[in-house]
Amino acid sequence: MLAYIIRRVINSIITLLVVTAVTFAIFFMVPKLTGSDPALLYIGKNSDPASVQGIRIKLGLNDPIPVQYGKFLKGLVAGRDYVNGNDITHCPAPCLGYSFKTDQEVTPLLVGDLSVTLSLAVGAAILWVLMGVAIGVLSALRRGSFADRGAMTVALAGVSLPVYFTGLLASAIFIRWLGWLPESNYVPLTQNPGDWFVSLILPWVTLAFLFAATYARLTRANMLETLGEDYIRTARAKGLRERSVIGKHALRSGLTPIVTIFGLDLGALLGGAILTENVFNLRGLGYQALTAIRGNDLPVILGVTLIAAFFIVAANFVVDLVYGVIDPRVRLA
Repeated sequence: MLAYIIRRVINSIITLLVVTAVTFAIFFMVPKLTGSDPALLYIGKNSDPASVQGIRIKLGLNDPIPVQYGKFLKGLVAGRDYVNGNDITHCPAPCLGYSFKTDQEVTPLLVGDLSVTLSLAVGAAILWVLMGVAIGVLSALRRGSFADRGAMTVALAGVSLPVYFTGLLASAIFIRWLGWLPESNYVPLTQNPGDWFVSLILPWVTLAFLFAATYARLTRANMLETLGEDYIRTARAKGLRERSVIGKHALRSGLTPIVTIFGLDLGALLGGAILTENVFNLRGLGYQALTAIRGNDLPVILGVTLIAAFFIVAANFVVDLVYGVIDPRVRLA
């Protein structure tokens, strides 16, 4: 098991290095190829040439791309100094640079937004797993029944309807029409747990509705396939109770593919749920990314991209470890 974990750690590190290299090249080579100057984005187009040159020197934009990438990696692990003569600015690790628009450090800016995205993603994930798996299992056990067809119809609607439609519709019904919930206004958990919970109920349900539909359909298909296996028939022939057959045998095998997509879905959402955050005015990573894209703020966009990549790689690593526990044959791969 230790050798398996070491291999997965090495693979994750290599993947992150490749992602950082490709992302850095896209954000700092493409602007040069298209004639854009990052220094002008940082200081403004109406600045004098001396100021623009000073920014190029301070940010190291005159260095070759490999040198810039090396300094960027150093900043991530050990911090970085931006130097132009006597003008020295220290950026502590993990350094993602400074915003072109606000001149703020990108890392603290995104860390402050991460708590909003984390609250949204984790809460919605709990809901969609419980809802999706429960509906999928019940549909498989009652295949062809009215409940099965109704659940799959709702699941199909959940997969088909975009978040911005269901989010706006839910807001119109539960906030403006029925008045059951207040206007969306995120409250930090540390400030007031009750208000934090209320402020996220509708975003959680809206986001979970989309994912729960997918999980319900996938769980149903996996359970139907598992229930037809020989070892399930053997377990029933031995006289095991149906609860044991379903819970200990069929469900464990049927949920194995769910582990994979759950890890990747949660990892992707931790990088920012752009549509949901914007519909409900949640100032998380997704909202910050969209604002940065509109303002052409490259360091912030780069920071959000790398954070999303980190969470996806980390989620994939955890999934690999869980697979190693569930199925020992995976450790030999």
